[in-house]
Amino acid sequence: MKKIYLILLALFTFSFHAQEKGEQTNSTKENSKTYKVKKNNGKLLLNLGKVTVEGYKGNEIVFSVQIEDDEEDKRAEGLQIVNALGLIDNTGLGINVSEKDGVLEVNSLKKMSFPDVKVMVPENMIVSFKHQSQYGGDVIFKNIQNEIEVATTYNSIRLENITGPATVKSIYGNIEAAFSQNVKGPLSIISVYGLADVTLPKSTKANLKTTTKYGEIYMSPDFKIDVDKKEELVSYGNDLTGKINGGGTNIEVRSDYSKVYLRTK
Repeated sequence: MKKIYLILLALFTFSFHAQEKGEQTNSTKENSKTYKVKKNNGKLLLNLGKVTVEGYKGNEIVFSVQIEDDEEDKRAEGLQIVNALGLIDNTGLGINVSEKDGVLEVNSLKKMSFPDVKVMVPENMIVSFKHQSQYGGDVIFKNIQNEIEVATTYNSIRLENITGPATVKSIYGNIEAAFSQNVKGPLSIISVYGLADVTLPKSTKANLKTTTKYGEIYMSPDFKIDVDKKEELVSYGNDLTGKINGGGTNIEVRSDYSKVYLRTK
């Protein structure tokens, strides 16, 4: 019995040390890098493959990237990325940050293996995102209390706890948007080939226009909407307009080749 106990104790000790060693190894695989710009107003223009943008109460724009050790290009040590526009990596994060006429512009220096950038933005900033490459990834906006502008081709967009105003268009990506209680318009959510899924406070007062040519419109029964009824339906498409809670801010939700989902919270 004592022999069995010693064997079990040895196995447990080995397993614990192996797990601890594995955790230490994993912790060394990721390297966090940051770059800060002292700016709390004006406009931030992002041209990145993928990004998470989060609003906060502060006076700096904070860029951060998690880079795994095996992603580091050892041959590039001591060198800078440069592109045909003459932009260089002036942040150490694989991006270029420059300012002109009050607009802080951020460009990725990598074509496909985009760094996973997180940006903390002071709440008074206007945030604009544009990206036309076919290699786009997910773009996330959280807790933004000012205007958002998005124009992209292949990125899927997710908005979480956003007030608006917001103008968001993606050609080949889905758009999911959840607006806060103090939503401000106008709002324009347009996905040409992807779905458009929008969540609004139940108390929202809005003039709603929602359109799909080749899909369907799904709406929460909790919306108090007075639909402007058509005299007849066209052979294809669905163009619904009406007033929510008596009308108010202008809201447009459109998906040409997919579906529209309207939810309440």
